[in-house]
Amino acid sequence: MKSTLSRRSLGLGLALLLSGIAAPAMAETHIVKMYTFDAAVSDQADFFDPPLIQVAVGDTVKFEATQSGHNTASKKGMIPEGAESWNSPMDVDFEITFTADGTYGYICSPHYSVGMVGLVLVGDYKTNLDQARKVKHRGKAKKVFRALFKEVDAIE
Repeated sequence: MKSTLSRRSLGLGLALLLSGIAAPAMAETHIVKMYTFDAAVSDQADFFDPPLIQVAVGDTVKFEATQSGHNTASKKGMIPEGAESWNSPMDVDFEITFTADGTYGYICSPHYSVGMVGLVLVGDYKTNLDQARKVKHRGKAKKVFRALFKEVDAIE
């Protein structure tokens, strides 16, 4: 009787595993490249590619230092309450795993005013979308963020 119960338990566990019920979703890694200039990608200097990315909670974004002179940093007021801010070193690849829903605005610290900015939309990104949209920006960052939020509006 004991061996029958064990075989049944094993059989049930195997059936659940094979049916996909017990399999968790796999997190993904998304790439955002940091450029000084690349005419094949954009006519703009100092930019992230892509500047707008949509990911799931638990996914990782890898910011690749494709060209020198750049970093990535979260923009104050443009991340969800309780989310961890970041500020990467210059000229290095940097990874961040997003664990909370929301809209995350980010910048390249030395090139913020020339418009090197971007948005990461995580899961239910609307949780702080209005708050992120209200943040004031200077220089070309204002224009680029405005264009990115228009793209976000097209998703809705």
